[in-house]
Amino acid sequence: MDFELAGELKIGQVGIANLRIRTLDVARLTEEMRGRVQRAPKLFARAAVVIDFGGLTRTPDETTARALIEGLRDAGVLPVALAYGTTEIERLSEALGLPLLAKFRASYERDEQAPSPAPTIREPEPPPPPKAAKSAPAAAAPAVANVAPGMIQSAPVRSGQQIYAENRDLTVLTTVGAGAEVISDGSVHIYGPLRGRALAGAKGNEQARIFCREFHAELVAIAGHYKVMEEIPKELRGKAVQIWLEDQQLKIAAQD
Repeated sequence: MDFELAGELKIGQVGIANLRIRTLDVARLTEEMRGRVQRAPKLFARAAVVIDFGGLTRTPDETTARALIEGLRDAGVLPVALAYGTTEIERLSEALGLPLLAKFRASYERDEQAPSPAPTIREPEPPPPPKAAKSAPAAAAPAVANVAPGMIQSAPVRSGQQIYAENRDLTVLTTVGAGAEVISDGSVHIYGPLRGRALAGAKGNEQARIFCREFHAELVAIAGHYKVMEEIPKELRGKAVQIWLEDQQLKIAAQD
């Protein structure tokens, strides 16, 4: 008997944009997305988008949600799912015939409830408060143990490839080609030309940074704040740069 599968299914990182609705204004949202597509057609034209209603006080009705989906499609993007949030959103997804994706909702909860990461770091600490002074080095050990060593990518990242460093920094020793994507929950260091996309602080770490020696990026992002090439000053192209967040604004500066 032939047991070879006709299709190979793999579960991995998927390059899907997440659109969190802050103001439920269909016309305004449609025009905003149309503008994004026009500014960066190679990135956003026919891009898959997850719609997240978690920022609203009330879940929209089916009619409004359908109007938004049609408006986004008319703007040039493809709504493919709703971000999981409540039972009302679950019912809405069934009515719309769209699946639910849970990971986007979870990432927003981590991002918006800033105090929550602290308990996760303290949780594994074995010494009770009286012992803290006695074994100070041991108290610091769990935080160090939770930090994985940085990931090193020595081969070029070619068009269509995606490299993801989970819970650690990513260092790319060569080129990130056009159409390629490198993602890190920490910082990203690129010692060659960056022609594709680089995303740091993927789980909401606003202290993450991006460094590269030759800047031609299609898109850069830190903790969800992004810029596309069309929004970057021409004098920075081809330069060695660093990218960071300051007051919720993405900053890019030459290192020369």
